[in-house]
Amino acid sequence: MKKLISIAFLLLLSACQQKVTPNDITNLNGYWEIERVVFSNGSKKEYTYNESYDYFQIKENLGFRKKVMPQLDGRFLVNNQLEKIKITFEEEAAYINYSTPFAKWKEKIKAISKDNLIIINASKAEYHYKKAAPINILEDGKTTK
Repeated sequence: MKKLISIAFLLLLSACQQKVTPNDITNLNGYWEIERVVFSNGSKKEYTYNESYDYFQIKENLGFRKKVMPQLDGRFLVNNQLEKIKITFEEEAAYINYSTPFAKWKEKIKAISKDNLIIINASKAEYHYKKAAPINILEDGKTTK
């Protein structure tokens, strides 16, 4: 009986998972700050402070991801390195396909909204992100553009 209840719960949970659609991909644009990683064995790593954010720019399922470093004046330090991205949809799931001159890999988008993002890598680790905003503590409350 316990097995039957467990199986029913898992089926219900999987049915309630968010299905990522092509319309959801526009939410990927912008700055993302990692909150935690949940590894395949169930262990977690929490991030209370991040020295860098991921910046995504996607248009018509093509774009790039860059690592950027927020500065105290609200700006970001950026280098010339980026990962090219192509979004694909396979078997009712959305994937980010990355490529650099050195490697190619893909990650599954488990969930996405305007404020939250969960990506699963090839090792089945879940990366939980929250939408980030510029830090601005130097200009006495003025809005950063």
